[in-house]
Amino acid sequence: MGLYRSSSHVYWSCKCHIVWTAKYRFRILKDKLGKALYRTIYILCGIKVIFY
Repeated sequence: MGLYRSSSHVYWSCKCHIVWTAKYRFRILKDKLGKALYRTIYILCGIKVIFY
């Protein structure tokens, strides 16, 4: 595989990193909000695999 992926009209190179940090060293995103955000990011990363 090369550096770029291709489709019928597009070539792309997508490199994404998600860094989840809090300004202070205590948990801000916790309980329902943290779980919902984690689940959303997990699903979006799974969708990316379908297009390859």
